[in-house]
Amino acid sequence: MNDRRPELLRLLDCAIRATHPEFCLPKYCPKIPQKGRLIVLGAGKGAAAMALAVETTLIARGVDLKTDRVSGTIATRHGYGLKTEIFEIQEAGHPVPDEASMKAAQTALTRASEAGPDDLVLVLLTGGASAIWSAPLDGITLGEKRDLTAKLLRSGMPISSINIIRKHLSSIKAGGLARAAHPAELLTLAISDIPGDVISAIGSGPTTGDETTLQEARAAIAQYDIELTDQMRDALADPANETPFPDDEIFNHCRFELIATARHALEAAAIEVEKMGYKAVILGDALEGEARDLAKDHAALALEKKRAGARCALISGGECTVTVTGTGIGGPNQEYALALAMALKGEAGISALAADTDGTDGGRGDKNDPAGAIVTPTTLKRAEKSDLNPAIFLANNDTG
Repeated sequence: MNDRRPELLRLLDCAIRATHPEFCLPKYCPKIPQKGRLIVLGAGKGAAAMALAVETTLIARGVDLKTDRVSGTIATRHGYGLKTEIFEIQEAGHPVPDEASMKAAQTALTRASEAGPDDLVLVLLTGGASAIWSAPLDGITLGEKRDLTAKLLRSGMPISSINIIRKHLSSIKAGGLARAAHPAELLTLAISDIPGDVISAIGSGPTTGDETTLQEARAAIAQYDIELTDQMRDALADPANETPFPDDEIFNHCRFELIATARHALEAAAIEVEKMGYKAVILGDALEGEARDLAKDHAALALEKKRAGARCALISGGECTVTVTGTGIGGPNQEYALALAMALKGEAGISALAADTDGTDGGRGDKNDPAGAIVTPTTLKRAEKSDLNPAIFLANNDTG
C-alpha cells in the first residue's frame, strides 16, 4: 500500500510557505517616516517571524537598523522566539496567558503611548496574540484572567465568542493599543487565523474598532454557564468598559492590511495537489464546529468520493472547537484526525493530514507540542497492535 505521508507533508509545506512572513510580508513593509520613528510592536505565534521579515526587508532597502529611528518589541509564544538584529523578543504564555503575557502587553501599551504625531507604529499580528498580549482591566488579576481563559477553552465555545469576552475584559484588545498610540500613524499587518478573516477578531483587535458589545459578552457567558468572579461580573456590567466602535476618532490614522489568510494557504495546496495528479476540492476556509463531528462529515464525503472512483484531495480550513470533558491533552486537529480515523475504519486508499499552520495544536504549552496528526489506512491497526483503544482516548480528549 502506497504511503501518502510524503505527499501530505508536501502539501502542508506549500500551504505554510504561501502564508509565511518571509514571503508574504516584504511588499507590505512600510518606509521609515521622514521626520519620525518606526516603532514596531507585535504579538502572536508568528510575530517573531514577521519581525525578522521586517528587518530583512529594511536591510535590503539599505536602511541602517542601528539608528535610533527604528526600534520595537515583539511578543511570541514560549519557544517561538527568533534572533533579530534590533527588536526585543519577549516570550509569553499560550494558549493560557502568564506573567510574561501581562508584561508583554504592558510593554506594548507603554511603547505605543510614547509615539508622537510624526512617528509610525507598525503592529504585527498573528494567531495567538489574544493570549500573548494579556492586559486585564483594573481590579482583575492575571490569575483570574488565566482561570477564565482555561474555562472558555474547555467549554466548547466558538473562538469568536471567546474573543468577545476577552475584548471586554482587556485594556489592550478591541482598540486598546490604537487608543494608546493615538495620534500617531498606525499600520497593522496581520496574518489571519480567524474563520471569515474578520479583522477585529484577529488577536482580538488591538488596533481596530469593535462592533461587539458588553451585552454580547454577557450573553456568551450565560449561554455556556461560565462562572465569573465578582470583579469580572462587575466589569462586564460597567458601561465604561464598552469598547470603541470603528467610527471612533482614534482610528482616523489607523490602517490595516491582511497579508495572509487561510484561503491563501488552501489555494497554494490546491495548486500543488493538481500537479500531483489529483483534483482539488476546496470545502471552505472558514469551517467551524466540533472537531469530531466535522471529521465524521469529512469521512463520509471521502468515502463517497472513493465509491465514485474520484482521485481527489479534499482541502479545508477554519477553526474547530473541542468541548473538553476529559483530562487528556491534544488539540482540535488531533481530535479531528483521530475521529476521522475511527470513521474511515482503515478504508484503503484514503489518507489525511490535519494541522495548525502556526505550528501548535493544543499540548501543554511546550515548544515541542505537535502541530497536528496524520491518518493512514494503517492507523487503527497500529493502535490495536500497541493495545491502544482509540475510542477511550477520544472520549478522554487525550488525542495528544
